[in-house]
Amino acid sequence: MAEVANLSNQQQLHRLLRQLKQSSDLFLGYPVAKDFDYSELYAFLDYPINNLGDPYEDSTYKVQTHDMEREVIDTFAKLFRANPKDYWGYITNGGSESNLYGLYIARELYPKAMVYSSESTHYSVKKNIHLLNIPSIVIRSQENGEIDYEDLESMLRFNRHKPAIILTTFGTTMKEAKDDVARVKGILKKLAIQDHYIHCDAALSGSFGAFIEPHIPFDFQDGADSISISGHKFIGSPIPSGVIVTKRSLRDRIAKGVSYIGTLDTTISGSRNGHSALFLWYAIKKMGLEGLKKRYLHSLEVAQYCKNELLKLGIPAWTNEGAITVVFPKVSENIKEKWQLATEEEVTHVICMPNVTRKQIDEFVSDLAYEMEAAENDPRGCK
Repeated sequence: MAEVANLSNQQQLHRLLRQLKQSSDLFLGYPVAKDFDYSELYAFLDYPINNLGDPYEDSTYKVQTHDMEREVIDTFAKLFRANPKDYWGYITNGGSESNLYGLYIARELYPKAMVYSSESTHYSVKKNIHLLNIPSIVIRSQENGEIDYEDLESMLRFNRHKPAIILTTFGTTMKEAKDDVARVKGILKKLAIQDHYIHCDAALSGSFGAFIEPHIPFDFQDGADSISISGHKFIGSPIPSGVIVTKRSLRDRIAKGVSYIGTLDTTISGSRNGHSALFLWYAIKKMGLEGLKKRYLHSLEVAQYCKNELLKLGIPAWTNEGAITVVFPKVSENIKEKWQLATEEEVTHVICMPNVTRKQIDEFVSDLAYEMEAAENDPRGCK
C-alpha cells in the first residue's frame, strides 16, 4: 500500500509541475516576473530561517538573515530618497501587509484621522482600513486611473478640522496610473492641514520609480511618509514578499520590547520569512541598480511595441506615463483564459514584465487578429 501511495504522490507532483509550467508559459495579465534563478540558494532551504523581531535589533534567535534584510531596506531607502539618518523598514509577506503597516503607523500617529483613498486603490486597502477601524472616504479616479485631485481637495476642505491620512498609489492595478505625491502635499499645505500622513502604495512601479523620466513624484523627498512595494512582482521571487520603508522616528512610536525573543516588536507578523529577505538580497546584488534600470527599460520598450502592434489592428490601446502596462478594451473569454488576462468592467490589460518578449506579444496579437478576422468572415456576425 505504501508503494502505491508513494507512486500516487509522485504522479500528483508530476501533474502539478506540468500544470504550473504550462500556466507559467502563458500569462500576460499579472505583474509577476518569472525570469529568476535562485538555484545558488537551494542549500539554504535546509534551514528554518525566521526573521522574527526587528531587523535592526539583535535577537536570541540566530537562524536569520537580518543582515541581508537591512541591505535590501538600505537599497530601497536610497532609491526612495529617504533621509539617511531617519529611515527604517522590514520585509513583509506582501504588498497588503506593507499597506497595513503604513496605515497602522498613521493611525497610531493620528488616532482621530480620516483616511482618503481613490476608487482605483488596491483592494487590500479597504480591508486594511476595516481591520484598523479608521473612518474613510473614497475619492473619485480620473479616466486614466489617477486620483482626482479636485475631488480630494474638496473632501479635505470639508473635513479640514480632522487629521488626514492619504493613501496614494504609484501604479494602480488595472491602468498603472501614478498619483502625484507632491501635488497631494501641495493641497494639504494650501488647506493648512498640518496633521497629515501620506502612505504611497508602490507595489509594482516603486521598484523602478527612480528610473522613470521625467520623474513622477512619489518618494520621501516628494512628501511620502512611508512607501511599500512588492518583492515578487518586478524583481521576481518564488515566494510572495513585500517591502515597507518608513521613518525610524515614526517606528519608534509603536515599538515594544519582547523579553521572550530579546528584541523589539515593531512588525505586523511575529515570525517572518527569512528566505524572502535572502532572495531579494541575492537578486538586487546580482543585477545591481544598473541592472534594475536596464530591466525597466526593456519592459518599457516591450510595452511600447505591444501598444503599437495593437493599434495596427485598430484596437485603441494606450499606456500611462512611464508605464509597462498596456490598456485596451475587454477581449473574448477565449483570449482572456488562454493568456490569463486580468479584466475589470470593460478594460483588459497586458503587463510587460521583464520576462515578456516581443515573440510572446506577437503570438498574443496574432491570436487577436485571428479572432477578429474570423468574426468579420462569420455570416451571422457572431464574435
